[in-house]
Amino acid sequence: MSATNRRRFLQKAGTLSATAFFASIAKPAWSRNLERVLRQSEGISPGDLAAEEDFWYYIQQSFTVSPGLINLNNGGVSPAPIPVQEAVKRFFDYSNEAPSYYMWRILDQGREPLRKNLAKLAGCGAEEVAINRNSSEGLETVIFGLQLKPGDEVVAARQDYPNMVNAYNQRQKRDGINMIWINLDLPSEDENYLAEQYIKAFTPKTKLVHITHIINWNGQILPVRKIADEAHKRGIEVIVDGAHSFAHFSFKVPDLGCDYFASSLHKWLYAPIGSGMLYVKKEKIKTIYPLFATSDDPLKDDIRKFENLGTRPFFIEQAIGNALEFHEMIGSERKEKRLWYLKNYWMEKVKDIPKVKINTSLNPKWGCAIGNVGIEGKKPAELEAFLFDKYKIHTVSIEWENIHGVRITPNVYTTIGNLDLLVEGITAFAKANG
Repeated sequence: MSATNRRRFLQKAGTLSATAFFASIAKPAWSRNLERVLRQSEGISPGDLAAEEDFWYYIQQSFTVSPGLINLNNGGVSPAPIPVQEAVKRFFDYSNEAPSYYMWRILDQGREPLRKNLAKLAGCGAEEVAINRNSSEGLETVIFGLQLKPGDEVVAARQDYPNMVNAYNQRQKRDGINMIWINLDLPSEDENYLAEQYIKAFTPKTKLVHITHIINWNGQILPVRKIADEAHKRGIEVIVDGAHSFAHFSFKVPDLGCDYFASSLHKWLYAPIGSGMLYVKKEKIKTIYPLFATSDDPLKDDIRKFENLGTRPFFIEQAIGNALEFHEMIGSERKEKRLWYLKNYWMEKVKDIPKVKINTSLNPKWGCAIGNVGIEGKKPAELEAFLFDKYKIHTVSIEWENIHGVRITPNVYTTIGNLDLLVEGITAFAKANG
């Protein structure tokens, strides 16, 4: 950022009062600095703030980022910020003072307030939210809990996540349901094309459609509501894989028009690793069997029946609350604008280089943080290895159905300097193989 831009940011920001300074002086330096810059940024629009490196530098200080590695594989799992890390450690130590007492009688009491706070972010009722360990567990709870009969059809895409593909294949083998697999040509900015691939696969035997909100391989956002509305017209239920969408960009779960939704909170909410959320529309709860059996009626109308996991890491679960606080502190719209800005920053710089193929939309309607890039004539694994060996940039190569490239996923702690190095690496690899 130029000196002029820094002055402009500070002029917009204002100054910190002496009273506020002394009130926060007992906090760690990174926390005091972050509190100050958040206060200073009030009044600056999320769009303008997306490019203000001085602001995002202080967000970066909330993470324990490795100085020897540039992590651009946040699409796999995101690191948690310091307040969340500290909460996990604190709750873990607390639990071990007397596990059966402090876990079951103290920490377990925090689940209901946590449920309400998750529901608030999701925009749904607290009685529609179950807390579990990841999106696979949430989605498979529904996939295996639905009362499907032999011959019933399920529509899903070949670009869906492997755990879900495997779950449906198991139900097909075990229960005789029929899977109808569509194959999406991506990336796409054609809403009608994307929706029609699902809709034209519907038949009178279709009972369920599975939609991945944002496809993890290349960051494609799908028009979930358009597909869901057409499904419901035909009496078809809708399950949404929101592993990568929840707390990534702004939306409310009920606005998707789905009956079931699951997400991994250790991705874009920055919750502890091994935390997830399942949404089941209120009137659907009584129709789904839980994945883990309950001691009473498995078809009762209580979202808590999906949380019968036995002994669980309560210290992880309760730290989700700290992640929610961190997310709210940054602000959903600020976060979304920054993530989209970072993805487009590096993609704009490499998209016109000979032999470079961009596999992700730059339009915010169709993509946010996750990007995918390929080099013509080269395997994705070769570019991945080059970026790591020469630049210590951690990415992941993707070879799944018709999507081939390197997935690159920055996060709120990623700096423009990190992305400039990425651009240098992609440029060098493309020229060396031109």
